[in-house]
Amino acid sequence: MLYDLFDYLDGLDIPGAGMFCYVSFRGLSSLILSLVISMVAGEYFIKYMRRKKHIEEARDASIDPYGVQKKGVPSMGGVVILAAVLVPALLFGKLSNVYMVLLIATIAFFGIIGFMDDKIKLGGNKDGLSPRWKLLAQFAFGICVGLTLWLSPDAVVRENVEREIGDKVEVYHMSEARKSTVTTLPFVKSNNIDYYEVFSFIQDGKTKRACGWILFVLVTTFVIAAVSNGANLNDGMDGMCAGNSAIIGVTLGILAYVSGHVQFASYLNVMYIPGTEEVLVFLCAFVGALVGFLWYNAYPAKVFMGDTGSLAIGGVIAVTAVIIHKEMLLPILCGIFLMESLSVILQLSYAKKGNARGEKWRVFKRAPFHDHYRHRMEDGVKYLIKRPHGLLFESMITTRFWIVTILLAAITIITLKIR
Repeated sequence: MLYDLFDYLDGLDIPGAGMFCYVSFRGLSSLILSLVISMVAGEYFIKYMRRKKHIEEARDASIDPYGVQKKGVPSMGGVVILAAVLVPALLFGKLSNVYMVLLIATIAFFGIIGFMDDKIKLGGNKDGLSPRWKLLAQFAFGICVGLTLWLSPDAVVRENVEREIGDKVEVYHMSEARKSTVTTLPFVKSNNIDYYEVFSFIQDGKTKRACGWILFVLVTTFVIAAVSNGANLNDGMDGMCAGNSAIIGVTLGILAYVSGHVQFASYLNVMYIPGTEEVLVFLCAFVGALVGFLWYNAYPAKVFMGDTGSLAIGGVIAVTAVIIHKEMLLPILCGIFLMESLSVILQLSYAKKGNARGEKWRVFKRAPFHDHYRHRMEDGVKYLIKRPHGLLFESMITTRFWIVTILLAAITIITLKIR
């Protein structure tokens, strides 16, 4: 909103109005505003939820090995995160930008799905919204995102054109803007791969391109569902999901800025994607909201984000990666989310195998993976992974997961030059 206003004022030569043309100014402004909103609104939200008795009843001291009381903590704190992201994004973002619109729609859509889930749980149904309906909604939205990027004339890329000079390869200019299903693939020489190359056996070029776009839409749908559910599983300890997601958000912001800056894209030899500088404005609000939320969500938490926050967070991360054509880097960057999801799958499949033999088998002491470190082994159960034998404090587990995410974020950025 303010961008269009100040762009008009700049045209009238109003002093200072031109500042809003700079992405750095709007990005930092959105970060500051989101941080303030999250911290201020968080306090009022906690008081309101306690007054209405919308509090967590499932967690109590018997669950925590050190007897930390968590019963009576308000949930649905994701509402604060959503408000703290949407307000700065609407104020400082360029609303004519297709990527900004997509991200606003993403956090709103997944926030509504998570809100419905939390509302049902607070109503007494601990299972919440049916997993089938949640998956259906995630797949439907993923298809919408993929089709939008396919059909929108503004969603284009400009790949690098290289030339060999002796033993060196230099980037000398960007190609013409075009619709493309190309994505960044880590640890390969060219660094990019096009989805349509999977269908190299098809002779007709038009058909091959169409198949490439269909595969792109399917991959987009899978990535959105996988990452949103991974973030949801990671939200099991105080500050865990918010801290990890803030680190991931900073990394994606760096990648988005580089991708949207023609000189940096050329220097780092990554594809130039016009318009992704607006993604940085949104991600600044995203990171600011998460850091502000940590003021109340850090151990011991005064509020939980619930599915309202975790599903929206995962959706934003996934859609951002797809927009900047870096979805293949998510297994590295979101390694913690991936491990949480795999731990649940392994735990269930291994337990099923043990049940078939009439025995109790487990891979971890508890799943998702972060719970493995704060639970004791049960008698009569065969564990594949027994270490650590002792228990860790929740704050220590959370901090160590943050450190691992920082390491994975650094590796993700390094992959731009390792090929």
